[in-house]
Amino acid sequence: MRFISWNVNGIRACVGKGFLEYVKEQDADIFCIQESKMQEGQLTLDLPGYHQYWNYALRKGYSGTAIFSKKEPLKATNGIGIEEHDKEGRVITLEFEDFFFVVVYTPNSQNELKRLDYRMEWEDAFREYLLSLDKTKPVVVCGDMNVAHEEIDLKNPKSNRKNAGFTDEERQKMTELLESGFTDTFRYFYPDLTDVYSWWSYRFKAREKNAGWRIDYFLTSKRLDEKLVDAKIHTDVLGSDHCPVELEINL
Repeated sequence: MRFISWNVNGIRACVGKGFLEYVKEQDADIFCIQESKMQEGQLTLDLPGYHQYWNYALRKGYSGTAIFSKKEPLKATNGIGIEEHDKEGRVITLEFEDFFFVVVYTPNSQNELKRLDYRMEWEDAFREYLLSLDKTKPVVVCGDMNVAHEEIDLKNPKSNRKNAGFTDEERQKMTELLESGFTDTFRYFYPDLTDVYSWWSYRFKAREKNAGWRIDYFLTSKRLDEKLVDAKIHTDVLGSDHCPVELEINL
């Protein structure tokens, strides 16, 4: 199976930049997005062959996720079951016969880390949610997790040490998640590969210079390691400040 995840930074704008054509060309079994930045009824996507699942933020033009799946799941659920964390449209879970598929858009800690404390609460709650699923079936979780885990995962680690997305606290939470029983699939295949990123600031010609960050992931339950086939980051795909990431897995 092939899965693709993409933070589109506004689906309506991305559609105007070839999004639908890209989805159809890729023909993935599951294609999911983060930062849809829309409310229900603002856009209808013509994606024949896909079941569509959306989670919208209460706040207009903010956050939001969606999953497009060729196979209809047994069940689709929005959020993680905690009201405080479920107002921003950040999580969708599809349950299939043999696994759970989860898309997430992790909260950004923001300028001056004004949302870091909330981010820490979110991280613990989300990890516990994934572990509760993992007790039943293995989990595939993907999305913009808003953290570059190691120094290899961003161009300028020293100058970003205390910036949102590369604080010690955020990196430690990713470590805790992986150590609780998950695999970072890109690093599973490419543990030492440098200069491959999934997000670039719109400022300072960052993408042109490849001064980026790898903050978009596919993580899988450890017991799926032997089923992993490949992981890719499609750095050549434009249309957002992020690029799509991919997982191929035998499920």
